[in-house]
Amino acid sequence: MFRRNRADREFREAQRAGQAVLAMHTELPLPDAPGPVAASAALAATVVPDFLPPDFRAPSRQDVSGFMMRWDLPLVIDGEVHACHCGAYRNWIVFNMRDDSVWLRCPAGHETEETRLDTAWYNRNSGPVDHFHPSLEDGLHHLGH
Repeated sequence: MFRRNRADREFREAQRAGQAVLAMHTELPLPDAPGPVAASAALAATVVPDFLPPDFRAPSRQDVSGFMMRWDLPLVIDGEVHACHCGAYRNWIVFNMRDDSVWLRCPAGHETEETRLDTAWYNRNSGPVDHFHPSLEDGLHHLGH
């Protein structure tokens, strides 16, 4: 039916020879290579330093009281424009506290918790953290309040 040519035979023979060489290497250990026990002991004894020194690391979420951002446009929650009792409806400072509550501060300084907003909303709408402030007043000053 089908004739196999000489090139096919040579190719199959080369494959068999290659498989034999690979099998030989898996059975014989290398003379200078450490065994699996010695390699794991050497890795356990090696102490890997942290990527950054502690002074250069950003604080984690548990290390700060919360996050804040400006919200200059009217804040629409559940299809309604949110307004403060003083009449302000734009230029908010939005706080996301450590306990996952969201607070709003109007330009007049009135603060109220907004239960319809959560940390997921804050994370979707905020940008990356660009500053850490030692006090609330310093953060508000940085954001222009």
